[in-house]
Amino acid sequence: MKTAIRGATLTFVADPFLHDAEQAMRYCQDGLVLMEDGLIVAHDQADRLLPALDPSVVVTHYPDALILPGFIDTHVHYAQIEMVAAFGEQLIDWLHRYTFCTEQRFADPDYARGVAELFLDEQLRNGVTTSSVFCTVHPQSVDALFEAAARRNVRLLAGKVCMDRNAPAELLDCPQRAYDHSRALIERWHGRGRAEYVITPRFAPTSSPAQLEALGALAAEYPDVAIQSHLSENLAEVAWMRELFPECSSYTDVYRRYGLLRPRAIYGHGIHLAEDEYAMLAESGSALAHCPTSNFFLGSGCFNIREAKRRERPVAVGLASDLGAGTSFSMLRTMGAAYQAAQLNGYPLTAPQAFYLATRGGAEALGLGHRLGSLEAGKEADLVVLNRKPTPFIDFRMSHARDLQEALFILMTLGDDRAVSATWVAGQPVWQAG
Repeated sequence: MKTAIRGATLTFVADPFLHDAEQAMRYCQDGLVLMEDGLIVAHDQADRLLPALDPSVVVTHYPDALILPGFIDTHVHYAQIEMVAAFGEQLIDWLHRYTFCTEQRFADPDYARGVAELFLDEQLRNGVTTSSVFCTVHPQSVDALFEAAARRNVRLLAGKVCMDRNAPAELLDCPQRAYDHSRALIERWHGRGRAEYVITPRFAPTSSPAQLEALGALAAEYPDVAIQSHLSENLAEVAWMRELFPECSSYTDVYRRYGLLRPRAIYGHGIHLAEDEYAMLAESGSALAHCPTSNFFLGSGCFNIREAKRRERPVAVGLASDLGAGTSFSMLRTMGAAYQAAQLNGYPLTAPQAFYLATRGGAEALGLGHRLGSLEAGKEADLVVLNRKPTPFIDFRMSHARDLQEALFILMTLGDDRAVSATWVAGQPVWQAG
């Protein structure tokens, strides 16, 4: 059955970090997205598509709204949402004081199922239709999340965290168990419906060389499976990594050495990288997840996206909430924080660049640009509908917006979950405000 959605539409046809913004965007003031069998059939100005539209097609009209591809969160920990806003500490102490204690609760499948349900409902309420998720060391935490995602028909990437040192005994596996559990989860879930498995070492300091070698072997066996971890988030973490891997030239080189850099490998943070590390990421086709609210909350630093996207060797970058160090499910609030990070690095992040990171840029960082992230025919029909005037103050501010780019900037600076009017998944509305 065909469905259609009408309103102002915005999608990206190119990367606004590398091309002029007007050339990178396609905006229809009165657009129509036609969908069938979970895919976009057509997207164009409404007056071009409506005359040929079968009368049986129900058109859902959102006047005064902006329709975009669904937001993509490229790095998030669903098991940490109970500890969002946990006071104090920087990364390493924060992990030991809060994270490792919280994640032990996911040995209980019932608890994992309850958190998975809340996590996905909150994502949809915030217009997030695809995410790359860290579970816990427990395979049942992965099963719980994929089961909940299947009921909602969302495209979800997720993986069991692998750790065999420098964490509580209750959360440790070993090289063989990490390999065996991950392989079994790949066979059970990868490619089942809209589920995709992600090979997930937590970060280099909690995996021994033997475990990284085992996960590299697993990655070689499954070349289409994504990889996710953390990279250069905190200066103390980088110094610790040098003690643990003295034979490696850099943090990025650790992952390269064990076969974990390649297309569809995405690393959270990447704040403290040298030029040879950016080059290593770009050459391998690996990507970075920009986690600004988390970086600010833990005092880790400001990711320099302009440096990452340098024209001569651009690294793919997606936007990420990084809950639970991150402080909001809202990708609009995350965009606003990304702008602040850029300002602290001495330049402004434009609104087109921010919205690109949350849509097509995120899809490309995850190796999913051929499936989603834009409003092209043949792409998966996951959409977010944004209210341009969700509060009286934003309505007032919008009345003074001079053009589309300023309106987008107002939304990403002042907007939050209240700006999401509706979320559509596979061509069907799954959440509506009110």
